[in-house]
Amino acid sequence: MNIWLAIGLTVVGCYAVKLAGLLVPAGVLERPLVRRLAALLPVALLAALTAQQAFADGRALVLDARAAGLAAAAVALLLRTPFLLVVAAAVLVTAGVRALGG
Repeated sequence: MNIWLAIGLTVVGCYAVKLAGLLVPAGVLERPLVRRLAALLPVALLAALTAQQAFADGRALVLDARAAGLAAAAVALLLRTPFLLVVAAAVLVTAGVRALGG
């Protein structure tokens, strides 16, 4: 029963957030500060999620094969390679480091 209660609360919460977004007046959304925040917030959230996934293991910070893959992806991005090659470089380096025992 607790699971269904959690699911129901999540559904109601998601709907409330979506409704609140629709009820914001257009004048508020046209402000320069709001526009800038709306442009930068997804980048900041993606960077935070990437860092958390690459350097965290539960409650501890770790430096393992995922960090090497992230570094390879960063180098590939600096070299302006196509996105598919960036992902491939990250996968190959991560797999290589794990195969070598890291």
